[in-house]
Amino acid sequence: MDAAVQAELARLESPPAPYTDAQIAALTEGLLDRSLPKAQWTHAAHLAATLRLVRTRDAGLERDLPGIIQTYNVAVGGVNDDAGGYHETITQAYLAAIRAFVATLPPGISDSAAVARLLASPMGDKAWPLSFWSRERLFSVAARRGWIAPDLQPLD
Repeated sequence: MDAAVQAELARLESPPAPYTDAQIAALTEGLLDRSLPKAQWTHAAHLAATLRLVRTRDAGLERDLPGIIQTYNVAVGGVNDDAGGYHETITQAYLAAIRAFVATLPPGISDSAAVARLLASPMGDKAWPLSFWSRERLFSVAARRGWIAPDLQPLD
């Protein structure tokens, strides 16, 4: 098979990238310095920023990410209370899953290609945590405030 055909097959097998590498870096920096407009803090942006943070500064992220998100929420006019804002169980579940996902990526893959693959995976669906937690358990105050283990199936 010639190189042009191989390149076309690789392109067809790869999901389209919703962000460029520069956009992922910028949204991650916007999260960190609290300048990212609230409207841009979407599910996809959460996943993209977390993937970049795992790839660039993973040490202690389970400790640091809660404060990063909580501080950002307040900076954009949000709250972190029993009904809204930061959610510990969801954050830690995605962090663990994204770490495992990153470990499977081929060497040298760009952030944009990695995020495209992540968003095309089951984690790209906002309902992904409900595969592991019942709605009642996941959206409880206890799960928002601290880690609560899954009650439907293990988070492997």
